[in-house]
Amino acid sequence: MTDWAAGVDTVPVRRSTIASLEAMSRDRGLGFDRVELTRLRAYFRTERREPTDVELAGLAQSWSEHCSYKSSRPYLKRAFGSLHPPRRVLGTGDAGVLPFEDGYAYALRIESHNHPSAVEPYGGAATGIGGILRDVLAVGAKPIALTDPLFFGPLEFPRDRLPPGVKSPRYLAEGVIAGIRDYGNRVGVPTVSGGIYFDPSFVVNPLVNVGCVGFLPRRRLLPNRARAVGDTLVLAGGLTGRDGIGGVSFASRELTDRSEIESRGAVQLGNPIMKEPLIHACLEVFDRGWVRGLKDLGGGGIASASGELVHAGGFGSRIDLARVPRREAGLRPWEVWVSESQERMLLDVRPTDVDRVLAVFRRYDVPATAIGEVTKGPYEELGWNGQPAGHLRVGFRVAPPPRNRPHRATRRPKGETPSIPNEGLDDLVRSLVLAPDSLSREGVIRVYDHEVQGRTVVKPLHGRPESSSHGDAAILQPRPDSPRGLAITTAAHPWACREDPAEGAAMVVEEAARNLYAVGARPDAFSNCLNFGNPEDPRVLGDFAAVTDSLASAARTLGFVVPSGNVSFYNGGLDAEIPPTPVLLATGIVDRVERAVTSDLKRVGATLYLIGESRPELGGSLWARREGRTGLRLPPTDPASLRMLGDGLRKLAADGVVRSAHDVSDGGLAVALCEMAFGGAAGFSVDLEATGLAGPGIAVAAEGASRFVVEIAPGAERRFESAFLRSPCAPLGEVTADTGTFRWGGRTLARLPLDVLYRRWRSDLGLP
Repeated sequence: MTDWAAGVDTVPVRRSTIASLEAMSRDRGLGFDRVELTRLRAYFRTERREPTDVELAGLAQSWSEHCSYKSSRPYLKRAFGSLHPPRRVLGTGDAGVLPFEDGYAYALRIESHNHPSAVEPYGGAATGIGGILRDVLAVGAKPIALTDPLFFGPLEFPRDRLPPGVKSPRYLAEGVIAGIRDYGNRVGVPTVSGGIYFDPSFVVNPLVNVGCVGFLPRRRLLPNRARAVGDTLVLAGGLTGRDGIGGVSFASRELTDRSEIESRGAVQLGNPIMKEPLIHACLEVFDRGWVRGLKDLGGGGIASASGELVHAGGFGSRIDLARVPRREAGLRPWEVWVSESQERMLLDVRPTDVDRVLAVFRRYDVPATAIGEVTKGPYEELGWNGQPAGHLRVGFRVAPPPRNRPHRATRRPKGETPSIPNEGLDDLVRSLVLAPDSLSREGVIRVYDHEVQGRTVVKPLHGRPESSSHGDAAILQPRPDSPRGLAITTAAHPWACREDPAEGAAMVVEEAARNLYAVGARPDAFSNCLNFGNPEDPRVLGDFAAVTDSLASAARTLGFVVPSGNVSFYNGGLDAEIPPTPVLLATGIVDRVERAVTSDLKRVGATLYLIGESRPELGGSLWARREGRTGLRLPPTDPASLRMLGDGLRKLAADGVVRSAHDVSDGGLAVALCEMAFGGAAGFSVDLEATGLAGPGIAVAAEGASRFVVEIAPGAERRFESAFLRSPCAPLGEVTADTGTFRWGGRTLARLPLDVLYRRWRSDLGLP
């Protein structure tokens, strides 16, 4: 190797064999495969020179699966290309932006931080929150809410069964929750929705998905592209260090028993104390009109952000890496180029506005430096202490062609529909209510601040303070002088997707829609995080194709637009594989927040109704997981019927007819009824014959298809029933004082003291 400039090396590529280039890629941790190395060598042969280590590092980041979506792009375009129509979607950049009301909009995005959290759970989760906040800030929105769907192995998984290098699920869960708590609380953004799921499939590779919703005046909406030749590129925020180097390459391969040793440096170091003033400074310069475009610095650091920013505008760039403020001495130029140090934004600013922008950041005590400019292109020119460090066609680096990998649909048997014994109904109900996936998440929810900023009008926990229970969605009131609310929920069902990826994905969309309908909201949009295994496996990519097509089909029917999303591949390793796990962050519009509905029972003597068709299929159900049963038939989905059912429920809620509502999902009627009773410190008496199913066992445990338990206002029975003449609707029972009673016809089969059950349900999870 020869020095091209101080600290910059050239790497022999043009005359090297592919085998020697593969060895070079392995030694440097670049992650190129044979196809990419062939393309890279051909490029530099055309350029008649050798690449620098700076150029190779930037190419490795941009060509990684995490940044380029090279395996998923064709499927995403086919599935979701028509689901962000201009009439309903204002922007599709780092976050999707949608109209909220006249003059205002909201932004949403969900993504993953799985691999970093498997290696260092506290830091991985914290920087996941930091990254998703920047995505929303990067379109001009103020972050107003966070969500955190989390997936771990069973908390009591035996340590002697853990594969080498794998941390215990409890250690991971406690670290992740602490990281989310400390970052979100310190930066001042409420965590209002999420979920914690347990399954042996997530022992090796936990999933840490984080979402954010932001709010903005429409005039503040900013593009993620440069605007004009001659504009200045300003780097604002935290100092650059060695943390996070190679983070996207790490996320684009499977975990191994050496990931802890080899990849800890790929985990970034978060700093919420820097993020909070960075947000305020950015919002101020946005509102003053001094920023024309921007990108956040996440995966790939300055390399990815600057390349994507100028390429989206059709430009090039000139950047002096030596001008980048650094946290430590001795950083090589390639390290500065690809470091993923946190809390940084790249702003496109008119030259006449640069001094004013820098002054604002100084006032907030946030570092900000002009590091380059937008050029005509098509090249990016990199310098280091006055000497050249890189000269690449921007499009060659940041827009690699998609990889047409083989995919194969996996045939899965439709399975059977088992029966459940009708004896011992009280034990069956207890086993479902006290299962780890059902237990109260209050201990976790309350370590997060869900009240900060004062917008959360329907909390993540519904019911009385002394007996709060799970709700279906939280509702924020973004503007105090407007009655309009924004409902926020998350949804996932990896067990159904494992049985049948297409049908399971439709179930996830239905779950999101039901959660919104249950609080009186109209489904509006969702952002998806698609967690899968190795895309080089045709079977995995076949499941991916089935899931994306099904998500899109159900979204169209239910009226969702899909303006943003994330793909996380390579979730697995050590002979372990996660099931297909699409996770949704969904939003809905509530016209008047004072008419919002919660899940807790309100009045003794009120009538309970069950609406929606009850189905006996048990595939993916909580009962099936408890019994270790796989290969069972899934309940069929019907998004069109759900939309008709949900619209009727929403209109009745707006008219004050609905007092409480809860969708029937994990754990069936057993869990839905008990959660409603817990929140209201009440009881219930129900006749399970109203389900139309074959017996009481199946009636309490079955979860399909799309159903709601609804408490209505006294005297409103006739009006309620007339609203559902074309949908299944049956009186289920009534609200009582304190006991949960299950009947079949005239016979009482189980009578549960709910106060005793509630104490166990509320305290048994043992987290955080």
